Amino acid sequence: MERLNIKEEARKLIDKLPENSTWDDLMYEIYVRQVVEAGLADSQAGRVTFVQEVRAKFGLPE
Repeated sequence: MERLNIKEEARKLIDKLPENSTWDDLMYEIYVRQVVEAGLADSQAGRVTFVQEVRAKFGLPE
């Protein structure tokens, strides 16, 4: 994944928020962005757990 300019990405994120947004709204959007990016990085690095393994570990049906 290409590493983008953080300040520019933050501006884009802020511009997408409604005018009446709160600090909590902004912090939530930043958190979601961080979690998604971390998940994509893990996936690209092969750090994944297959659904079948999780189901087996917790005794869930296929």
